[in-house]
Amino acid sequence: MNKQWNIRKHDYDKVSELSSAIGVPPLVAALLISRGFGSESDARRFLQPSLDDLNEPFLLKGMERAVARIRAAIDAGQKILIWGDYDVDGTTGTVLLRKALASLGASTSFHIPNRFTEGYGLNQEYLAKAKADGVGLVITVDCGTRSFDPIAWAQENGLDVIVTDHHLSDPERGIPAAAAVVNPNQAGCEYPDKQLAGVGVALKLAQAQIGDGGHPEQMNEFLEIAAIGTVADVMKLTGENRSIVSLGLRQLTRTRNYGLRALMEISDCTAEMTSLHIGFRIAPRINAAGRMDVARHVVELLESSEPASARRFAGLLDSRNRERQRMQQEITEKALLEAVQFPGHRFVVVGGEGWHRGVIGLAASKIAEKLNKPAIVLSIENGVAHGSARTVGDFHLLNALENCSDIFVQFGGHAAAAGLQIETSRVDELRKRLDEFTRTALGDSDPMPVLNIDAVVTSDTLGLDLLDRLSCLEPFGVGNSKPVFVTRGLTLLRDPLVMKEKHLKFDLVDANRKRFEAVWWDGVERSNGQTFAPGTGIELAYTADANTWQGVRRLQLVVEDLNIHT
Repeated sequence: MNKQWNIRKHDYDKVSELSSAIGVPPLVAALLISRGFGSESDARRFLQPSLDDLNEPFLLKGMERAVARIRAAIDAGQKILIWGDYDVDGTTGTVLLRKALASLGASTSFHIPNRFTEGYGLNQEYLAKAKADGVGLVITVDCGTRSFDPIAWAQENGLDVIVTDHHLSDPERGIPAAAAVVNPNQAGCEYPDKQLAGVGVALKLAQAQIGDGGHPEQMNEFLEIAAIGTVADVMKLTGENRSIVSLGLRQLTRTRNYGLRALMEISDCTAEMTSLHIGFRIAPRINAAGRMDVARHVVELLESSEPASARRFAGLLDSRNRERQRMQQEITEKALLEAVQFPGHRFVVVGGEGWHRGVIGLAASKIAEKLNKPAIVLSIENGVAHGSARTVGDFHLLNALENCSDIFVQFGGHAAAAGLQIETSRVDELRKRLDEFTRTALGDSDPMPVLNIDAVVTSDTLGLDLLDRLSCLEPFGVGNSKPVFVTRGLTLLRDPLVMKEKHLKFDLVDANRKRFEAVWWDGVERSNGQTFAPGTGIELAYTADANTWQGVRRLQLVVEDLNIHT
């Protein structure tokens, strides 16, 4: 057992009552209750998301000013520049907003900054170029909340900026003096759902611009793009986000967008589309573009007007993703070796000269997961370190960084992920202060990772029909994770099969000789040297999945953890 198991207890009277009221199996009712949807109305709303669940866009602070300024720009024939961040959230939001504004007759161009030469957010140099090219209005997507100086320059030089973003504002400086700031997380915004992705905020702006006169097909086009950005940015799939993603997924399987179709084909997910397909197949290819400095190709892909160019751009993103995977593995291995030098630290801070900045965030995620500690991975160049930070559990990353704000050149992000820039001479100080902060917040000892288990499932009820019963709970993701179950009384039938030198495949049987297939991704490493002999008794914690091979669909148990009984 590699993790501490926390098995949920269920009130079976409440489960039975909800099951009868809404006509779902008791297991589904139990999962709904444990996720906070125990009333009949809440459960029905969760299970049946619709367009009616989308909040009124004008509830967002700054929306009226933004809409008025955009309409004025269109009426005056002003050039509008959409400035999107280089990640999947920013690029998809850029495409969505361009589609919406084009339908209103706007003349737009776009800029996706170079991650390495321009960095995150707005910069004065390109704003000056846009001004010289006749741009009268800049609209940001997924950035701008902390771009105080560039926006001040723009306003002083007659270039209006509308910020659409979801990142947290500076606690001292507040928000920049833009023509409008639309961000559900800014002070004084009473928007009911604070979890919108950057593309979600762009969707709300499009919704406000189009109004009730928009054609349903147009909204569907927006939703399929917003669904990809929302899942890829790892936002909570509850509330409005659940509606956006659920409705978008329905549309994706029949999309008319050449770029999306080509991307789905190269990612081998045309037969079906779930949030997990987006998260593990679509999103990595789109994000690789920003990480490997071809982010503008995402916009060009999704705006392709014919299949041949769409396939060309999809192929480019696929090749960049393979390159990204190679670099990520290389840097993660180096970072783990360096982390060994600081065994007692509660917050891992590691870095190296010339480490590729496009993958350090992914490396930080791997290290945080493996060591069960918040982590920063730094890329050092010319005396400056660019870093990406990732957290574990409920540890609030941005609070930790704000405690060290005086030593950063710049920083920003979320509770779970952040970026920063710091002089290399101050990295040791950063490591010390973050360690002290984390010890105060979490204590001195390294806690065992906790695995939350939704229910105990007996082997006799375990089959493909379980997947069918659970499908109504999709889309799965943050805030609505794929259910984790435990089944006891299983026995290993034969030696595990080692796949690609790192994964383990188990053939298991229960007391009645009913057979099950289980796969443990990265099981060679995660098993921590445990041996598995035929006849070994196993208590298995897993998620249930379907493995389709040559047209045959089989139940596959994806191992989260296991307990061996001798």
